[in-house]
Amino acid sequence: MILAKQYRCIHSASCQCTKGHLTEDVIFLVFYHLNWNPKLIAALSCACKWFDDFAKRVLWKEFCRTRAPKMMLDLQSSGSHSVDGNWRALGKLLIYCAGSKKGGLFTNIHIPGHFVYQTRFSRTSGRSFLLPQCRTDVLYVSDPCEHLDQGEEGDIGFFRGVFKSFSASKVKKMLIKKSAKFHPTEVCPYCKAKLWNMLQANMIPQSASCRLGSYEDCVEYYVCLNGHMLGFCTLLPLSDSEEASELV
Repeated sequence: MILAKQYRCIHSASCQCTKGHLTEDVIFLVFYHLNWNPKLIAALSCACKWFDDFAKRVLWKEFCRTRAPKMMLDLQSSGSHSVDGNWRALGKLLIYCAGSKKGGLFTNIHIPGHFVYQTRFSRTSGRSFLLPQCRTDVLYVSDPCEHLDQGEEGDIGFFRGVFKSFSASKVKKMLIKKSAKFHPTEVCPYCKAKLWNMLQANMIPQSASCRLGSYEDCVEYYVCLNGHMLGFCTLLPLSDSEEASELV
């Protein structure tokens, strides 16, 4: 069932949707037994502002903790009880490949965004996307989501990631020191914050293409004010021997 979002509803005593309303504890238990299903959390968020607030404050946090427990524990180990941006944005980043629209951030072809059943995020991989002087920062990066045979664009990979405590990171300080410009029109697909182009800032190391298995001059990524990262690369073709091993 598709519900229209009602932003004006504050779930007061006069609100119609309080009739038969369940308590937060009951809703929590229901979604616990649903294993924090993200599609159902999103549907609940559309019911009214109160449900949306409860989902952002509680349900998306539990979803993130269940989906990537070690990663979430690390992201919160700085002492903060929250993450940069919000839990809903982080939950979306974990399960959604933003793709690309024609004339958007990356390509001149349209590749629709889509949900991803399973993605591996790696702190070790994240180091490959940082300049040597910034490698004390913590960055988790996903494996590329592959979109093969895209005409002249070849085999395309989209990847995404998140910084720990981005507000205090060396990457952010360097971007500010370089007076890096925000993208004039596009915003982060996860939290709607402004985006820095790391390619324009000359802050993409060669190790990034090696980690992705892509052409060296075909890697580009952006970082938003909340430390979410989204990127694009053109993947190298598999060698004959690699193709053979995949078919075995």
